[in-house]
Amino acid sequence: MENMVNTKHDTVSYESTGYKREIFNVEVLYNAFQKAKQNSDWKPEVQKFEINLLSELVKLYYEIKNRTYKFMPTNDFILSERGKTRYISGDHIRDRVVKRALCDEVLIPAVRKYLIYDNGASLEGKGITFTRNRVEVHLRKFYMETGNNAGGILLGDYSKFFDNIQHQRLMDMFRSIINDETSLWLLNKVFEQASVDVSYMSDVTFADRMNTIFNSLDHYNADKTLLTGEKFLDKRMNIGDQVAQVAGIFYPHRLDNYIKIVEGVKFYGRYMDDYYVIHKDMDYLVDLQARIKEKALENGLFINEKKTRICKVSDYWRFLKIQYSLTDTGRIIKKINPENITRMRRKLKKLVNILSKNDFINYYKAWFRNNYKNMSKEQRENMDMLFYNLLEVHYVQHKIK
Repeated sequence: MENMVNTKHDTVSYESTGYKREIFNVEVLYNAFQKAKQNSDWKPEVQKFEINLLSELVKLYYEIKNRTYKFMPTNDFILSERGKTRYISGDHIRDRVVKRALCDEVLIPAVRKYLIYDNGASLEGKGITFTRNRVEVHLRKFYMETGNNAGGILLGDYSKFFDNIQHQRLMDMFRSIINDETSLWLLNKVFEQASVDVSYMSDVTFADRMNTIFNSLDHYNADKTLLTGEKFLDKRMNIGDQVAQVAGIFYPHRLDNYIKIVEGVKFYGRYMDDYYVIHKDMDYLVDLQARIKEKALENGLFINEKKTRICKVSDYWRFLKIQYSLTDTGRIIKKINPENITRMRRKLKKLVNILSKNDFINYYKAWFRNNYKNMSKEQRENMDMLFYNLLEVHYVQHKIK
């Protein structure tokens, strides 16, 4: 039955017997809106949508049901942060609601059983704190097994990860586990929205596009007179897009399973485009990385050679902004990079003029919670002092909500 699914989070298939309901019903869209508006309910477009919420959701329901729904043009901008410059595409609230429903009701339940436990991003109960904790668990287990800290760690990174997710390859993966045609139709629409005009590319470059690394900034910086609509790139996902987050955890899942099952690696984890392998034999890690690079290319991924490296676990090395070292007694030393604290202080001073009081508080608390254990007592006290000073001056004295 088209556009029907078993009870929520059915991960087997859409064919088993039992109670069935429409995937994209108004209740589902309402729940998706409640999640999609988080941290953006101050925006005029969100407030306007919420004023007419019921009629807007009913419109979405029928547009999806009749397959007339069209994603709106994205709001594209450049974000420079932590020394990186990224091309970001922001969605209208309507599109965020639809993508949220698609992810929560179809994509996440469908992909979950194919993911390794140490795939740490974008799922409930997981995240950056989960992944950092798993690094520590793996280090402790490694020490218990070997009795020393004489091993190594492979720290890997996929180059321009979201920019090089191939639409057809990803669609084939989803089609193999999802049989709801409306959901697949919506996915195709998501890919169409993510495609960018690359008419500035030569015919030779365009023909070889799947074998070379694409950078969205090339599109952003291209001469706009060359964007004639003759060539569109059939890879790339919008960073920050909800569907892109699911794609990020699912797209390399075959490589994850190769490392865990075929190679038999015990201490492996991945957080989006960053991964690590801990092993007692440094030479094995060198050989393994060569095999990972080969398998990555087979799966449409490129290894960032500059960021990928092999270190001794006893040295100081960095993963997900935290410096680690395993001592000869099995103690794990963790340090937060002081530059991260400096950047956060600057960001708080900017965000206090942008976010609502509740959003500002929630943003800081989430960051503080994720980094609490890695800061010294003095660092924690200084961050709290800045936060409460900003809170007092901007929101209390100025009476801003």
